[in-house]
Amino acid sequence: MNAASTGAGIGITGIGQISVNIYDLNRATAFYRDVLGLPLLFQAGGMSFFDCGGIRLMLAKAERPEFDHPGSILYFRVPDIQDAHRKLVENAAHFESQPAMIARMPTHELWIAAFRDTEKNYLALMSEVKMSEVKMSEVK
Repeated sequence: MNAASTGAGIGITGIGQISVNIYDLNRATAFYRDVLGLPLLFQAGGMSFFDCGGIRLMLAKAERPEFDHPGSILYFRVPDIQDAHRKLVENAAHFESQPAMIARMPTHELWIAAFRDTEKNYLALMSEVKMSEVKMSEVK
């Protein structure tokens, strides 16, 4: 293993927390908890913290004006994108795009569906559908 693959030698083992800019803590907390179904870990100091598959997601107002901008796009991995999309639509999530296959790999298809949270952050669902599952659905 070289230094580049081990976090330039400083011991990076993964992402521990991602911060998402919000404007209304109660509204954003309700969306991530009730619509997305993420477990709320705790709230402290005007912030909400969720567990997202072992990565902590922090919702907070920007500390300074230079941080008040849309963040990176979070791609939430789901096992069944069609089912997840349907459930989010039922919970009034606003989708920018319908689930669509965007890449066919040798072992799977990559599906994406984009939506926005209550704070206008751009988010997406993603699902890697195994080719065996694709072939089974074509038979039906």
